[in-house]
Amino acid sequence: MASGMTHPKVGILGGGQLARMLALSGAPLGLRFLVMDNVTDACAGQFAPMVVGDYRDEAALTEFASKVDVATFDFENVPAESAHWLSDRVTVFPNPRALAIAQDRLAEKTLFVELGIPVPPFAAIDTREQLGAALDRIGTPCILKTRRLGYDGKGQASVAPGEDVAAAWERIGALPAILEGRIAFALELSALVVRGPAGELAFYDCPHNTHADGILRRSVVPSGLPEADLARARDIAGTIAAALDYVGVLAVEMFYLGTEAAPEDRLMVNEIAPRVHNSGHWTIEACAISQFENHMRAVAGWPLGSAERHSDAEMVNLIGKEALDWPRLAAEPGACLHLYGKRDARPGRKMGHVTRLFAKTADRV
Repeated sequence: MASGMTHPKVGILGGGQLARMLALSGAPLGLRFLVMDNVTDACAGQFAPMVVGDYRDEAALTEFASKVDVATFDFENVPAESAHWLSDRVTVFPNPRALAIAQDRLAEKTLFVELGIPVPPFAAIDTREQLGAALDRIGTPCILKTRRLGYDGKGQASVAPGEDVAAAWERIGALPAILEGRIAFALELSALVVRGPAGELAFYDCPHNTHADGILRRSVVPSGLPEADLARARDIAGTIAAALDYVGVLAVEMFYLGTEAAPEDRLMVNEIAPRVHNSGHWTIEACAISQFENHMRAVAGWPLGSAERHSDAEMVNLIGKEALDWPRLAAEPGACLHLYGKRDARPGRKMGHVTRLFAKTADRV
């Protein structure tokens, strides 16, 4: 053990902005951190010591495990086999099974179905020959997604009525996939739950999320949904967390079909993220205990903090060169600016975010 378990040393696999914000949130609690990443200039390394190495490099993993009491991750594409390897040597939260399921869209959807949670129609696609029968059953419009390694719209190809689904198969690299029916929904939201080691739960308010080109652009709380539907969203998230014996923050991304649908049919789950989530960044300023601190509390075995929101909030991602407008944003009264310390403002890259707070009264959807 690297330290006493009251204030354990936390290892974070992945050194991006989420690891950066996790380390910043845990520092006031007296926690210490070690980050592992495969690049030397990972932005979390500006605030925490790093082990640089491939996530499958056993020597690097051995060094990492020897220096921490508990490990977590800041992105879901850490190899599940590496998480399993680590779990034989150090406590890993969330557990490797949760990570593995979140990495495979077919396993993820299958779990939701087993739990009785509504999902869009889907079919497993392992070969090009399976596309025709799946398309006949699901229909168009639909979307073909690789089973693994997809995020921010990557590994996906839409199929409109009359389009050749075989071309979509080639666009995703002819990899094992699932075909999903497109759902006519009113809005997208996420349920953010944190679960402690003893199964205790805390829920953040569900933000209304807006995406563009597969990337989250804006999250707003309150969402404006009826309380009964928000309670259902929380129940779904809690059910998934319990089924996975999950520890830490879990984000469950959902489609809301609108009040025209029957109450039991208004929410469909799209996917889960086994980590703190972009749609919860507003919690840094709008809650006494952010998603990042609560994840640290859960991982460290501390009591969970309150997830109550004290302000309405709007979080906007800064993508690519939008972050170069930081002088204006820094001068904006009340704007809470976060820049992630990344060097290259590439198109589609999350460079920072800005959160604006409002009195906790109006519905800002």
